[in-house]
Amino acid sequence: MAKCIHTMIRVVNEEKSVAFYKTAFGLDVADRFDFEGFTLVYLRNAEADFEVELTVNKGRTEPYDPGDGYGHLAVAVDDLDAEHARFKAAGLAPRDIVAFEREGTLLARFFFVQDPDGYKIEVLQKHGRYR
Repeated sequence: MAKCIHTMIRVVNEEKSVAFYKTAFGLDVADRFDFEGFTLVYLRNAEADFEVELTVNKGRTEPYDPGDGYGHLAVAVDDLDAEHARFKAAGLAPRDIVAFEREGTLLARFFFVQDPDGYKIEVLQKHGRYR
């Protein structure tokens, strides 16, 4: 079977993006490969092997347009309320927590946050299928 190993997003400012993902999700630089026209930065933490790959195209100064095809990246946390408070205290401007129900049963509790390039990340309470 195939194993998902990373998602790639294009970012304008490597330093700001690395700092955001470190502060928000505890992701550290696992590898960094510098090429003539671009740099690849792989971020991960001890919780999972799945990585966020930041692609920094050299000379790019204009923000990328995520377009209407990109949805979001999702992460699961043990304590959503504590994480939401931590995000707020860190100045990451999370949206309000939402409880999503289906037929009267809690499906998910979550909030969204955006990284410096406007990519949306959903932060879900570990519950049900979201582990």
